Amino acid sequence: MSSLSWHECSSKDELDQQLADFIAEQLSTAIATRGQAGIAVSGGRTPAGMFKALRVKELDWSKVIVTLADERWVAPDHADSNERLTRENLLQDKAAKATFISQVSNASSAHEGQPSIEARLAALPSPLDVLILGMGDDGHTASLFPNATELESACVSSALCAAVTPPAAPHQRITLTLPTLAKARSVIVHITGESKKALLKAALLEQKPLSEQYPIRRVLDKAESAKHVFWAA
Repeated sequence: MSSLSWHECSSKDELDQQLADFIAEQLSTAIATRGQAGIAVSGGRTPAGMFKALRVKELDWSKVIVTLADERWVAPDHADSNERLTRENLLQDKAAKATFISQVSNASSAHEGQPSIEARLAALPSPLDVLILGMGDDGHTASLFPNATELESACVSSALCAAVTPPAAPHQRITLTLPTLAKARSVIVHITGESKKALLKAALLEQKPLSEQYPIRRVLDKAESAKHVFWAA
C-alpha cells in the first residue's frame, strides 16, 4: 500500500485551484506518455468550483475520456444526476472537447442496465489515470455504501461497474467497483470541512474486521498507486 499525501488548503477557492492544477498536470502527463487520459469524477456540491477551474486548463481535451465514479439511476437531466452536474460544470469551455461516458440508460433499473454500462466503460483507458472521490458522512465513497446488500460483491468483482441499492440514500446506483477504483494511477479524495477530515482520519485508523470498515478506508487500503487527500475547511 502506498502512502497517503495530504494537501491542506486555506480556503475552498485555493483548494479548487490547486486541485484543478494537479489534475491538469496528471492528464497532460498521461496524454504525453500514453496518447490519451481517463478520469472518473464524483458528483455532489464539492467539485463544482474545481470543475470550473479545471475546464479552462490548456491541455488536449480531445484525448481525455471522462466518466463518473458513480451515478444515480435517474435521467441525465434529473436534479440528482451526477452527469448533469458534470456536463454543466466541467464539460464546458476547453473541456467541451472531452469524451464523456454516461452511466445511465433507459433500462428500468440499475441492475438491468449494468451490462450495457459495463460495455460502455470498456472504452476507458485502464487503469484510470485520475480518480476523484468524495466521501459521505457515513464513510461511503463512490456508491460503495456501508451495509448495502451489494457492497461485498462490488468490493471483489472483476467487472468494471456494479449496481448498488443504498440502504438509506435515494435512487439505485451504478458504481465503479472497488478493484476498478483501486487500480487508478492517481486516487484523489476531495473533501471539505473539519467533520469530514476527522471522519477520514478516524476511518484510516480504526481496527475493525474488513466488512465493518468504512468503504473509503477499503478503497484507500487497496489503492495501488499514488493517493492524495485535498482538503479545505
